[in-house]
Amino acid sequence: METIEWASGLRFPEGPIWFPDNSVVLVEIARGTLTRVSPDGDVDVLAHLGGGPNGAAVGPDGRVYVCNNGGFVWSEVNGMMLPGEQPPDYAGGSIQRVDLRTGEIDTLYDSCNGIPLKGPNDLVFDTTGGFWFTDHGKIRPRDRDRGGLYYARADGSEIREVVYPLDAPNGVGLSPEGDTLYVAETHQGRLYQWALAGPGQIAGYMGPHHRGTVLADPEGGPLFDSLAVDAYGNVCVATIRHGGITVVTPDGMHHHRPFPDPLTTNICFGGSDLSTAFVTLSGTGRLVSRRWDTPGLRLAF
Repeated sequence: METIEWASGLRFPEGPIWFPDNSVVLVEIARGTLTRVSPDGDVDVLAHLGGGPNGAAVGPDGRVYVCNNGGFVWSEVNGMMLPGEQPPDYAGGSIQRVDLRTGEIDTLYDSCNGIPLKGPNDLVFDTTGGFWFTDHGKIRPRDRDRGGLYYARADGSEIREVVYPLDAPNGVGLSPEGDTLYVAETHQGRLYQWALAGPGQIAGYMGPHHRGTVLADPEGGPLFDSLAVDAYGNVCVATIRHGGITVVTPDGMHHHRPFPDPLTTNICFGGSDLSTAFVTLSGTGRLVSRRWDTPGLRLAF
């Protein structure tokens, strides 16, 4: 299928959100911004968030909620932008929200039970207005953080650490019925699933060491990034190194769809029938689209 370039020259784009006016709002991690890409290719900065804005989603109040990972040291290799270690000016991670009407930015959470968030990465809302998010952690010259899975409320009233530790958790998503949670681990290249008993509740929960069931563990050393779920429950995981989207069925079968950037980092669905995939090619700084053979899952908000 034809791949259409919507924008280039972006500074490590991630977290795409399709809007009904056919624009795409995304983050530029290296630029520290929330940015809108119009159908005609215009690129407009909506908010300067600082740090490292990463995953993004629309919440129940219409504001855009952003996982801010605190930033990276950046390098360029063979014309591709690469994220690296924790930067010298790192001030911690947070969950931010942006009012697109006013431009107002506020920090919703920067810690959980007194423990600072390190590198929030991706988030997904359920239908009750709560959201799951991953904390990927940060890498330093001689050590790196262990990550975790969290659940929080959009009104700032609750944040809970649900699963800890995880190895660099990244993409997170919900099944069409909302009864299964998916999390991708980057370095292990594994996709985990947990059955849910209710909003923010893992079925048969046995405490923070409650590991999920491995749904997919492809050979060949893929690095899993963010993900989206389609209307049939297939999990579409952006795959670094292999450069593309790994599509995992609910029974664990998987196949790979290549894209022209080894740092393919995220996917969302849009268009009137939700059958257009918008994909961030972060190493080369592009947003592209491609018709998909299954429609995407309509998100909670």
